[in-house]
Amino acid sequence: MSQSDQLVRFLFREKDVRGEVVKVAQSLDLMLQNHQYALPMKQLLAELVAATSLLTATLKFEGNIAVQVQGDGPVKFAAVNGNNDQQFRGVVRMQSEIKGDSFIDLIGEGFLLVTVTPEQGERYQGVIPITGNSLADTLEAYFNQSEQLPTRIYLHTDIQAGHAKAAGMLLQVLPVDQDQAKIDFADIVTLADTITADELLQLSVEDMLFRLFHQEVVELFPAQHVEFVCGCSREKCEAAIISLGQQAIEEHIAEGKLEICCEYCNTTYHFDAPALIQLAKNF
Repeated sequence: MSQSDQLVRFLFREKDVRGEVVKVAQSLDLMLQNHQYALPMKQLLAELVAATSLLTATLKFEGNIAVQVQGDGPVKFAAVNGNNDQQFRGVVRMQSEIKGDSFIDLIGEGFLLVTVTPEQGERYQGVIPITGNSLADTLEAYFNQSEQLPTRIYLHTDIQAGHAKAAGMLLQVLPVDQDQAKIDFADIVTLADTITADELLQLSVEDMLFRLFHQEVVELFPAQHVEFVCGCSREKCEAAIISLGQQAIEEHIAEGKLEICCEYCNTTYHFDAPALIQLAKNF
């Protein structure tokens, strides 16, 4: 398994604190390669991918998750969909010209929405206002509100021509002795706050954790592969066309063609008149 695309959970054996580290690179390149996003948009989406991975692992569920930020800034919304298998896809939509590259410059005033759709059980959604001047600040506020567990999140990206990297680390108290857990959490965060972007992005998970917490007993769990999976296909497009109904298909037959573009990978599926006539036979 490539260390460039994986999530690793870890536990402090002598502290009431748990954590996760995620690194994405090849999968991030695959997601971004067909899009002409401006650099700040790529950075935002890369952070959101890392954050969604951490959030998915923290919630410990089987199903799908959608993490979206939306506001009144240049970015209308940025969203990443993921699942418990650490498969993700994402998209950004603009509504005005970018005039800055900070989180608040891009989003403005708005909200973070986290929608969890478990395979078993009811769908639920958490919504909180954008907090601070970073996605990490807003996610920490989300955990404090929804989970009521002190949480610290670190997110860094390195977006260059030809390759992209994102990495994140999450630290969270365990729901045990609350007073002791808060003391333990403060000790661990003091050490973790010394981490640099290069350390989080470049070092292996083992080396990074040793550099930060070499005086602690840290247990690492097996890594989970993280990958970009768009999920689109010609078959799904055919089903979508059929769902339009016979009259709509006949209108497109008269026009001579129909094109469907996937917003996640930017692949365009072309249907000429003969292909549409074949689909119309379903009615």
